[in-house]
Amino acid sequence: MTFLTDKPGVRLLIVPEDGRQTLSVHLTRGRLRLVVGLGVGLVAGVALLAGTWWYMAARASQVPALESEVAQLRESQDQVAGLAAQLAELEARYRQIRSLFGIDTAQVIPEIWRAPAVGSRPSTEDPEEALPTSWPLTQAGFVTQSLLDGGEGDHPGLDIAVPSHSYIRAAGAGTVSDTGEDPVYGKFVTVDHRDGYLTLYAHASEILVETGQRVRRNEVIALTGSTGRSTAPHLHFEIRLNGDTVDPMTMVQPPT
Repeated sequence: MTFLTDKPGVRLLIVPEDGRQTLSVHLTRGRLRLVVGLGVGLVAGVALLAGTWWYMAARASQVPALESEVAQLRESQDQVAGLAAQLAELEARYRQIRSLFGIDTAQVIPEIWRAPAVGSRPSTEDPEEALPTSWPLTQAGFVTQSLLDGGEGDHPGLDIAVPSHSYIRAAGAGTVSDTGEDPVYGKFVTVDHRDGYLTLYAHASEILVETGQRVRRNEVIALTGSTGRSTAPHLHFEIRLNGDTVDPMTMVQPPT
């Protein structure tokens, strides 16, 4: 193959080795530039395709790692959603507890009596009135701990969070069997009812009755506080039957 240059182009001579006729191709400068341009374009296209293929291969190799990262992000999102639900529940409980420190007149229950002097109460009364089935407060409050029995660290009653100096009332008619102050219960009152029932009201700030005094159902016998082993104002309420602990929630229900 031989290149011959003459104006205004290039002539290409192809001489076969077997002696066949020589071929002559004449390329003008314009055609030559076109051929050269096509060649350069072809080389550039091949190089671009090769580069693109390597780029896509590199990106494809990252897919498993990306999928793993997405799975971790989804798991984290689920955990965040769970934490958000717990936070919403805690905030609702916090708002409910805070509302206890403002008196809600809609929750105040009528038929509240302050205990009279000892001996002024008649001895006869409706037997049903003596059963401790009435809520021991004049407002619903907020139950912070229920009955826990079995094993050490028992909690034999019901803890109801309420503001200090709220009215504590007798869950049923009966006789005040004891009043006083205890390192654990703080200021407390116990009331004997019929059929072996006894109720205890603890952590009071003030006691309004005396031992031996007859009280009616719903009669105010003390004011709530945080005396004894207590971290915040609340009423600790117990029901016992012949000395055995009874779950208060099986006999009394908070007002609605």
